[in-house]
Amino acid sequence: MSYDITFRFKPVYEFMNSLHTFICRKSHKKIELSPKWVKETQAMLTTEYNSILREWQMDEEWKYAYLLLEQQDIYTAEDYINFLENTSDKDLLDHFVTLCKDWNFKVPDFEMKRFKERYRELFYEWNEQYFKQISSEVCKALQAENAVRLAKKEYKSVDSLVDETTRGLMFNRTEGLVRIVLIPQYHFQPLHIFWHYGNTIVCHYAASVYLGDDTVIPPHDLRVLRSLGEKNRLKILKYLHQGPRSFIEIVRHLQLSKGITHDHISKLRSSGLLYAHFDGENLIEYSIRSHALRQVEHRLLNYIEV
Repeated sequence: MSYDITFRFKPVYEFMNSLHTFICRKSHKKIELSPKWVKETQAMLTTEYNSILREWQMDEEWKYAYLLLEQQDIYTAEDYINFLENTSDKDLLDHFVTLCKDWNFKVPDFEMKRFKERYRELFYEWNEQYFKQISSEVCKALQAENAVRLAKKEYKSVDSLVDETTRGLMFNRTEGLVRIVLIPQYHFQPLHIFWHYGNTIVCHYAASVYLGDDTVIPPHDLRVLRSLGEKNRLKILKYLHQGPRSFIEIVRHLQLSKGITHDHISKLRSSGLLYAHFDGENLIEYSIRSHALRQVEHRLLNYIEV
């Protein structure tokens, strides 16, 4: 069994990912933009809109809102807003039916009119109050990243493409999986935004795009060095050198709580030092990403010597 790899980017993806990042409060301490970005963004928004976002839930509708990004005529945030405003309830359902049929995914059963009204307002305000204000450098950098990946597709294997692009995601060739769509994103770095639709996996991957001072070590490289400076994480790497292990096996080996173990694994994953093996939507085991360890010295020397 095999699957196809598709690389895509258009500005509306980052529009949606930036909103996802802000709403996903539980991840604010983990993202590279840091809580400082959250506070600065809150200051840009009206009190009423801040209140709406605090109450917003990432439920099943949110997943379908992402699915609509695959409409060919939705390229920018403005396109998405106009689409919701000018599409009839019946036509919107027809769009969902077409997408779901192509991706072998269930057709939504929520009310189309309510969906349009809620998301049109949500997107309009986010675009006006935040996304229009951010630097165009973000989308330009993501477009360039996508071009690099497309060029590599010609001479790289599927596994190496996924590995290199996502820094450690591995997908089993399970029955029914037809394609993996890889989309670069900036706001949610170093985490990935990951959706599974029937026969298709869509991964908005952390693109390692850094727009800061060139004299400062890039956040990804610094994260790798920091992740290695803890004895339990080194124990995990040493244990996984023996072969892939499940989360429970790692917990038992460390003799730590599940929460602490998960935190250590998360830091190693976000640094690109572990493979996370998926069977469909299920993360089944971890293994060591040895070549990433061998790159640490090179990256450090490159920063020091340049």
